[in-house]
Amino acid sequence: MLPKLLKNDYHEATKLSFLSVQIDPNYVDAATQPAPFKRYPKFFRRFALDLENPTHSFLHFTSAITTQKMYREGAYSLRVNPSAGALYPTEIYVQIRGINGLLDGIYHLEVETKSLTLIYELIDDGLEGYLVDSRLIKGYIFLVSCVYFRSSWKYKNRSLRYCFLDSGHHLGAIEASAYVQDYTAQILFDFDHLALNDDLGFENKEFVTAAIVVGNVKEKPVRRLRSPIPFVCGTDYFEPNRFVEAGYKQTLLPTNHQQEISQPNFQFEKAKFLQSIQKRRSARRFHQSQITQEEFFAVWESLNQPIATQSDDAIAIYAVIQSVAGIEPGIYRGKESLKTGNFREKMGYLCVNQAIARDSAVLFFFVSEFQNYRVALQLAGLLGQRVYLSATYLGLGCSGIGAFFDDETQAFLEAKGSILYAIAIG
Repeated sequence: MLPKLLKNDYHEATKLSFLSVQIDPNYVDAATQPAPFKRYPKFFRRFALDLENPTHSFLHFTSAITTQKMYREGAYSLRVNPSAGALYPTEIYVQIRGINGLLDGIYHLEVETKSLTLIYELIDDGLEGYLVDSRLIKGYIFLVSCVYFRSSWKYKNRSLRYCFLDSGHHLGAIEASAYVQDYTAQILFDFDHLALNDDLGFENKEFVTAAIVVGNVKEKPVRRLRSPIPFVCGTDYFEPNRFVEAGYKQTLLPTNHQQEISQPNFQFEKAKFLQSIQKRRSARRFHQSQITQEEFFAVWESLNQPIATQSDDAIAIYAVIQSVAGIEPGIYRGKESLKTGNFREKMGYLCVNQAIARDSAVLFFFVSEFQNYRVALQLAGLLGQRVYLSATYLGLGCSGIGAFFDDETQAFLEAKGSILYAIAIG
């Protein structure tokens, strides 16, 4: 049985160091990878998504497969959202109410077949009963969940971080698809996760990390689901990880600190931005080439737009500028210069000797003195998705970096909070 850990202990227990990487290089047998797609049985009703229909297009681009790539281990389906190791532990469920052409119900977004699977029909009940008090949502309620074994199969206990980061990427993908359709969205982190997990039939194999509301609010009580949804496993086999399960449950305590909700004000041209959603990839290498100030500040502007949530877990953004025209290389926190110099080799080393960190034009680090680990990592992942999309929009490459020597990186940046995520552009 795991000892009871405090909020920071899960982060401390999953830190990497030069020594830990040498002791455990984390090799896995690719032949044992669990299935990457969840499929409900064939008797559930499915509705094919027609991309000529704006509603269907909106739903599709929250999670779509955009290309397939062949690697030595086999084919990987790459999606609008990045994922650590391309393992994609996240799933999307969406409640639809009052939308023409679709039954009122809860659907699983079946990415593999580009369809909606109806898993529950609504009467006088719905997800509102778990998420918001005495309010009915006409529109969409998205749930982001994690089938955590897809990630823990490879990353073991550290997969707790990657599940939350990947959930944040998916929140960013939903935010982006909503922007294309001129919808506003609100992200919810505090609600009755355990009851919702039970009624969605997740057992201990999947858990909800966040919700996004896209729609109109009406003052009307909505009861919880009148019956639970049957259990369907999101992988073809399963191995429990008690550390991940306990780490998730530890984050479910409600937060007392909340802020006013502000919507982001992006200035992307919609058609080109949709192309960026479709073209988003993780760069495999950079060439130490320079980017312009205009490109850097455009990415920076996207990062500094508000996130539409009441959570006030602040994310500090550090930028290690390595090759931006007209800006002295060095470490910056916001607009403040902390340290000047050429730190390419140091960045490569700190990011577990990854050349992509060394050769990038800018390396962003997201840092937080978090109150809630799940929330902070998801916010960092959402910011990472914004970097991906704004960089792609500008014709730049981008790559998220979830592996770094935690304590050494924090010390080198002289950061007060914990390092949650790094992301490189070039």
